[in-house]
Amino acid sequence: MSAIDIAQAVRSKQVSAVEVTQAYLERIESVNSTINAVVQEFPDEALLAEKVVDDIVAQGKESGVLCGVPVSMKVNVDELGHATTNGLSLQRNLIAQSDSPVVSNTRAAGGVIVGRSNTLQGSSSSAATAVASGMCALGHRTDIA
Repeated sequence: MSAIDIAQAVRSKQVSAVEVTQAYLERIESVNSTINAVVQEFPDEALLAEKVVDDIVAQGKESGVLCGVPVSMKVNVDELGHATTNGLSLQRNLIAQSDSPVVSNTRAAGGVIVGRSNTLQGSSSSAATAVASGMCALGHRTDIA
């Protein structure tokens, strides 16, 4: 399903946000060992965030344009409590003290981060691979060119 279709299905209660995330987490588990596009997985955090989305939908509150959509973030942006490695093993202990605007805005829009995609010398190829292989519906990408 496209991100738009997922958000509409969650918003209309055709499927729960938790069910969507579980399906994407299962997909990550089944294909990522071969692809290595998602280098940090957060299943517990993702499922907790999806429960919040389901609660918002159940209460009839505004759920955001990305209502329950699984998203991957590149390891080159700060995400509270996680390493911002920029694809470098030297930075594996560089733990973010806060969320970058792209992370906080994604969450505010109802998107749920299922993991962090790899980056190779600035490339977003892992984000694209994660989306193409069905490990997330949207992938955060950057371009330094």
